Amino acid sequence: MIPTSMLSPMIGPAAMAVALAAAAIDAQQRRIPNWLTFGAWLVALPLQMAMHGVGEGLLVWGCGWLTGLAIFLPFYLLRGMAAGDVKLMAAVGAWLGASMALEIALATFVIGGLWALAITLRQKRMAQLGRNLQSILRTSGEVSREGGASKPGADASWSVGSLPYGVAIAAGTIAVLFASA
Repeated sequence: MIPTSMLSPMIGPAAMAVALAAAAIDAQQRRIPNWLTFGAWLVALPLQMAMHGVGEGLLVWGCGWLTGLAIFLPFYLLRGMAAGDVKLMAAVGAWLGASMALEIALATFVIGGLWALAITLRQKRMAQLGRNLQSILRTSGEVSREGGASKPGADASWSVGSLPYGVAIAAGTIAVLFASA
């Protein structure tokens, strides 16, 4: 086991680097590549085991990974988020553990929500947002006959926009890490 004092200071900056790389790629290409998320998962595992021992390191890694995945997966299943965002949050959790993943997810939701609201206001789409929210509440996540979640409208004009959510995840990661330092 490598002394925690040597590895612990590397964990936060490494998680930030992963999140920032994903944010940059997502902002430019509107996707987060699997090589980045899967690579981050794989690199975090031996570091967690070196810091905590094999058993506890695997537990810290697995619980963090599952927490990040579980928090964002419902939004993916409801088609409100892309798979890369879910995998990135799982990677952040693998690096930082379950409690930090939960805090980061909550910070990310606030940051992403405020960002989405600002864009909606700037584009003057608040009326459409209101109609969408009413439709969501009315359908309560019903599944359409085509197998997907019901949409507020018959065509793509119902959307008030989309965000490269990797940017919000990176901002949430940085905010929580600096707040906890």
